Amino acid sequence: MENKIREIVSAAREAILTAADPAALDAARVRFLGKKGELTAILKGMGALTAEERKAVGQAANEARAVIEAALAEKVAALKAAELEHRLSEEVLDVTMPGEKRPIGHRHPLEQVLDEVKEIFLGMGFDVVSGPEVELDYYNFEALNIPKDHPARDTQDTFYISDNVVLRTQTSPVQIRTMEQRRPPIRIIAPGKVYRSDAVDATHSPVFHQIEGMVIDRGVTMSDLKGTLDAFAKRLYGEETVTRFRPHHFPFTEPSAEMDFRCFACEGAGCRLCKNEGWIEILGCGMIHPAVLKNGGIDPDIYSGFAFGIGLERITMRRFEIDDLRLLFENDLRFLGQL
Repeated sequence: MENKIREIVSAAREAILTAADPAALDAARVRFLGKKGELTAILKGMGALTAEERKAVGQAANEARAVIEAALAEKVAALKAAELEHRLSEEVLDVTMPGEKRPIGHRHPLEQVLDEVKEIFLGMGFDVVSGPEVELDYYNFEALNIPKDHPARDTQDTFYISDNVVLRTQTSPVQIRTMEQRRPPIRIIAPGKVYRSDAVDATHSPVFHQIEGMVIDRGVTMSDLKGTLDAFAKRLYGEETVTRFRPHHFPFTEPSAEMDFRCFACEGAGCRLCKNEGWIEILGCGMIHPAVLKNGGIDPDIYSGFAFGIGLERITMRRFEIDDLRLLFENDLRFLGQL
């Protein structure tokens, strides 16, 4: 058996030395050291030997295993070194070559227009404030002169979290929160997301953005409101911009109005976008109702104010002449790349 072991070691060295790649080397390892390998077979036959013979054969087998494993490790290192040398000779890296340019993203059209709106109102002396999107029923409705049984609640299509907590349907709750924290004069805008259970179409979405605006001071009138919004429209779209104010009703303003822009798609002739009216509603506005001022802790006998809510998606569509609101939310790079 000892002679057989020496023959196995000699054959193993030869097989390892001539192995040209890792696969051939692994085949040699399995041939001599695997579960059915030649050296393993010697060890399995030791049961028929005497105790003295088992000792000698066992020692020789262990020494043979150590020699074979050392030869395998040496060959593995040699094959790895040869592979590295081959890669270094084949894979030439020219560090002077220019790298590939990664495409640079752009601000979303909604963010672009929001930044413009902020700059316009900041230039008029307004501050930018914010409020929670998950809002108490009190701030979203009751403090804005919309009690629990008010029919206006039916038109809001509200998402309720609980009986007293809602996803805000407008950014108007920021009015009350601001009045509670500040004293007049107050000039603020409050951009943010709002939520309504609307069907999705070219001009509606269940999640959209509003920009609430509010001014409170002594002697504020409806003409101040119209002048502010007309100046805003001309700053955003140019001096040729055509707007109109229509009487309307909101529970939290009196008198109330809606402001429209002439449809950019049909120039007032009527089309799918403007629902054949020639005009697109952009915002609601009005003089703050005395009850709302009282709810905010401000005396309506001393102060007056106006408020407005701008639809960011709609002014963005007008700004870039987009005829379908859904394009703003579909993340189609073919569309966004144009803006």
